[in-house]
Amino acid sequence: MSNVRWSIVVREDVDKALRAYLGRLGAKKGDLSQFVEEAVQARLFELTVQDVKRRNQEYLQDEILEAIDEALASE
Repeated sequence: MSNVRWSIVVREDVDKALRAYLGRLGAKKGDLSQFVEEAVQARLFELTVQDVKRRNQEYLQDEILEAIDEALASE
């Protein structure tokens, strides 16, 4: 998988806080990028879970669990 370069803008206080945190951990080159990537992945996961929950609101929990059980049984 290849990497891409982003140009992002954040508030100065956020930059300082993050760099201070990473500095306390003994950050190495690339740790800032890794932190941002993990934060983006976590946020995308959170948004996906919210979307699924919103989409499934119309169903009863028992219906969802039954559908899961059926899907697992058919494997």
